Amino acid sequence: MTREEKSKYIDDLAVEIQDSSVFYITDTSELPVDQINAIRRKCFQSNISLRVVKNALLQKAFEKVEGRDLKEFDSTLKGGTSIMFSEVGNAPAKLIKEFRKKSDKPILKGAYVDESIFIGDSELDSLAELKSKEELLGEIIGLLQSPIKNVVSGLKGSGDNIAGILKTLENR
Repeated sequence: MTREEKSKYIDDLAVEIQDSSVFYITDTSELPVDQINAIRRKCFQSNISLRVVKNALLQKAFEKVEGRDLKEFDSTLKGGTSIMFSEVGNAPAKLIKEFRKKSDKPILKGAYVDESIFIGDSELDSLAELKSKEELLGEIIGLLQSPIKNVVSGLKGSGDNIAGILKTLENR
């Protein structure tokens, strides 16, 4: 790669990092080709972009990202590194957990999810349990609808009781 190509690659990677609210840094090195292909296929199906990167270039891209302090990731940039970009915060974690049932890799080095930084493979379970924005909105809407449904059903039930009492009084 020439110096100009490296510079353009770093700039493109920095823009992609800047535009993404979710990315995971993983180690997929030493995986057989068939498993790498399976991971890429599953990433494609899950709308996750997977890119193998050189640590030095990724570190330079982190330095070019404005408005975010990504220095915590410097300690993770050792060995083979892949970066996963996603729209959903827990999708890459679920994908990694699925593949970890069959193999000991990919290993989570770190993750950036909506301005929160997670370092280390020990964070994988908590990342997989994160709820997406759509799931959270659904829960909030359900909680907001619950009292309204109770009031409406209470009024319907009370209305039937009141009508029954009035008919009984009328018959007397």
